[in-house]
Amino acid sequence: MGSRAFGLATEASDTDLRGVYLAPTPLFWRFEKPPTHVEGPREEEFSWELERFCELALRANPNILECLHSPLVERLSPVGEELLSLREAFLSRQAHTTFTRYASSQHAKLVADVRVHGAPRWKHAMHLLRLLLSCRDLLRTGRLTIDAGPHRDRLLAVKRGELAWSEVDAWMTRLTTEADTALTTTPLPAAPDRPRVEDFLLRTRRTSAGARA
Repeated sequence: MGSRAFGLATEASDTDLRGVYLAPTPLFWRFEKPPTHVEGPREEEFSWELERFCELALRANPNILECLHSPLVERLSPVGEELLSLREAFLSRQAHTTFTRYASSQHAKLVADVRVHGAPRWKHAMHLLRLLLSCRDLLRTGRLTIDAGPHRDRLLAVKRGELAWSEVDAWMTRLTTEADTALTTTPLPAAPDRPRVEDFLLRTRRTSAGARA
């Protein structure tokens, strides 16, 4: 994930890793349940247990949905392949609310930085613009594309602080308005396909239980 998945990497960029793991079903039969997420073992690595990941994706969590659509995949199991085949089942108009709500909270932080320090954290401003571009295009097309390559030069100029805050802020406002407009004609369904995702989760849990019976 991160800049490498977004097409915004430079020589100084870290490698951010995100994953999904399947906790063996018998572990859920104990009083002490398996963790819903784990950090590591490598730096900048974070993983979610499959059920937690699906829950967040069904809620249109921006970070989770972006994980499902990363063009860079390091390791893929058969369960992972089926999870990726369900990407469309998680997408719905709810993404407009979650993406723009998150964007609004991040924008408020940037405005506070400008008020206190005279400038925003430019890297955060770049990623907020990227998120808004992704949101707008998702609502327009019904497909989530996280590669910001077509906007790379201008976004990296924002990261370097080469654009005035007024120009960056106006771009954010315009993208938010365009996302609102796209919502009125979006091909996305009103809600995600929860039954399809639940069927996948139940089958995966049963297979795990049977393999360890």
